[in-house]
Amino acid sequence: MGELVAGPDTATTGVVVLGGSSGRVDVDRAKLFAEAGAKALALQWFGGYGQSPGICEIPLETFSEATEYLISTGCQRIVFVGTSKGAEAALLAAVLDSRVSAVVAVSPPSVVWGNIGPGTDGIAWPERSSWCLNGVPLDFVPADPAWEPEYRDGLISYRGLFEHCLIRFEKAARRAQIPIERASAEVVLVAGGDDALWPSDRFAQQLVRRGKENGKSVSLVYDADAGHRILFPGERTPRSELHAHGGGDDADARLGHAAWQKILPLLQA
Repeated sequence: MGELVAGPDTATTGVVVLGGSSGRVDVDRAKLFAEAGAKALALQWFGGYGQSPGICEIPLETFSEATEYLISTGCQRIVFVGTSKGAEAALLAAVLDSRVSAVVAVSPPSVVWGNIGPGTDGIAWPERSSWCLNGVPLDFVPADPAWEPEYRDGLISYRGLFEHCLIRFEKAARRAQIPIERASAEVVLVAGGDDALWPSDRFAQQLVRRGKENGKSVSLVYDADAGHRILFPGERTPRSELHAHGGGDDADARLGHAAWQKILPLLQA
């Protein structure tokens, strides 16, 4: 399930920390939240024993179970913090579970996307949803296999792919929207304008607009020069060697610092 990093014995706020498609169980980030006074669960939500090896039709019940676990330890306030595909999961968890008090979505999407890697059956193609609920896959935006790769600093940038697919599969994108207005949780989005992996800045603006149109307040912490990898205070997460992320150490850390100031009040029960 991951690793629980306990804060003070009196902590009544529980934080579920969700990594992205790398599969990293982000214990170091969980420690930041424990040091800030919370109980933090660095959740392994795929790739573990008995789990799907890839992000393919992951049961959203996985995240409800994490909430239940933290509540069982005495937590009265639950905060989800997810990055990239983990942000996709965190937003959906907040939409589906009213026990989630706040969600912080770092480099988030605004729609559900297709699988990354194989499901429990070991099959990665044809494309399927990343998520399911009660065994039913969620609607998703597919990837266009005809898309021509784009490069930045010698690495593939997938930003253009996601922008292209939102247009190419417009009807699917409408069905796959994350209905953030249904979340009772406080919502904080963190996005950089130089994200080269996917257009999280554009996605975040779509979520803010969707919330506003439906009477739901959604906060956005933004830095035009930051990329996909956001660094909270003290973090030294290495840059990806596989995909272009954009940004740079200074801008990524600057945005992370600004986001942290917004996050700290969320930890107060």
